Amino acid sequence: MARYALRLEYFGVGFVGWQRQPNGLSVQQVLEEAAARLNGGQKVASVVAGRTDAGVHAEGQVAMITLPTDFPPVRVREALNFHMKPHAVAVLAAALAPEGWNPRFSAIQRHYRYIILARRARPALLEGRVWHVPGRFDADAMGAAAQRLLGRHDFTTFRATSCQAKSPVRTLDRLDVRRTGDLVICEVSARSFLHHQVRNMVGTLKLVAEGRWDAERVSAALAARDRKAGGPTAPPDGLSLIGVDYPENPFAMALN
Repeated sequence: MARYALRLEYFGVGFVGWQRQPNGLSVQQVLEEAAARLNGGQKVASVVAGRTDAGVHAEGQVAMITLPTDFPPVRVREALNFHMKPHAVAVLAAALAPEGWNPRFSAIQRHYRYIILARRARPALLEGRVWHVPGRFDADAMGAAAQRLLGRHDFTTFRATSCQAKSPVRTLDRLDVRRTGDLVICEVSARSFLHHQVRNMVGTLKLVAEGRWDAERVSAALAARDRKAGGPTAPPDGLSLIGVDYPENPFAMALN
């Protein structure tokens, strides 16, 4: 048996998310059905670093599959990409997984990017990849308020009510906000996140950018430990999982 680490990208629109669901097509289903083609049609299970929601994209998702035959990793990458057509999912790199490695539990950092389009005109080229906010938008104020969320906190205010994590305590290592033209880019890093945590933080901070909240209210919302004290959940369109870090990069020797 051979275990393969995979780095993937996908466009989340049209998928019900990463995880298999009875009501639509998932990224997991696309990957596993392609992998079954390399296993004589027999089911192949996958393990993933983070289960992205419906409509959320990935530029650096990490997964693992196990195959009975020891294929060269580059062949696995090419074969999976062939069999996943025409779906908007691609394997960027494949490598033999290190002994004892797990894409979820071995991860030491996860990185997300959220993009807001702050202009009057609606998106055409970026439809499905951004949150369109047509009114006033102060990215500097948003960035300053974001720094109040850094560190180790009880993030109950920013977790989905359906979140199944045992503890709401997380350590937020990075939440940077910068504006480039009409795009406001939020980059967020932590070892792990609660369900909807990034989208709920961005939705709350957007209220600061619009002048409807001040930074003190963000701190008060965090301290309240109550989802009702926070702002709205940002739509999935602007969110992308851009990378997952490990103590040893399993793709360090992967061929392009």
